Amino acid sequence: MKIKHPVGLKQQNGSALTMLIVALFFGSLLALGLKLGPAYLDDYTIREALEGLEGTEGLSRMGPAEVRNLINRRLSVNNISGFDAKQISVDKNGEFVVIKVDYEVRNNLFGNVDTIVHFQHEYELKGK
Repeated sequence: MKIKHPVGLKQQNGSALTMLIVALFFGSLLALGLKLGPAYLDDYTIREALEGLEGTEGLSRMGPAEVRNLINRRLSVNNISGFDAKQISVDKNGEFVVIKVDYEVRNNLFGNVDTIVHFQHEYELKGK
């Protein structure tokens, strides 16, 4: 005996292959997020540390090495360890301090497949 279903209410079964493909897709997205997420979180922390320099006492009188040292201390407090201070360019423009950050983060995704994330920021800060 066959059961007749109204049009559009017929039950459809998903195959095991379809379920496997969906699981692999979402698993790949999760793996990608876990590999790239920390790089973006570190960049957010670096941006916050640099923007926090705005209004620092004596910033416009500091030399580039002193500003770089101040930035390194802020990044150390925020537990940013893989960042190299040589990637920070500090220039003076009158009473403004121009800070340029240009760096990339490389991660091994799996096997011989790597990801490269490039970050580039420029700040014009004025001290007190």
